[in-house]
Amino acid sequence: AAPQGPPVYVDLAYLPGSWSARTVDEEFFRRIRSLCYVVSGDDHLKEGVLRPLLDALLAAKHQWGIDIQVTLIPTFDSLVMHEWYQETHERQQELGITVLGSNSTVAMQDETFPACKVEF
Repeated sequence: AAPQGPPVYVDLAYLPGSWSARTVDEEFFRRIRSLCYVVSGDDHLKEGVLRPLLDALLAAKHQWGIDIQVTLIPTFDSLVMHEWYQETHERQQELGITVLGSNSTVAMQDETFPACKVEF
């Protein structure tokens, strides 16, 4: 276990994908407080841990005790994410959490992919 200390505040944090996503729990969100969290890793492993990860954000954000607007940026389409969004939308609003969705597409070197722009 890591030693206790004050939380770390950052503008942008990437949440790990694949097997590493299992390390993101409520304690992670209590200690790493970000204006924007990027949820990346479109794979079957992420789907299995996505709901607990998202619920951990809600639980930890409730304990922050300060009013910071948080933006959650998923980089892939997920049924789990859609269900979580619908089921917890009211709670997200209470806690100041916005899920950023985008229908924008970027074309680059014969490739197109979904994208969104985040400004600080």
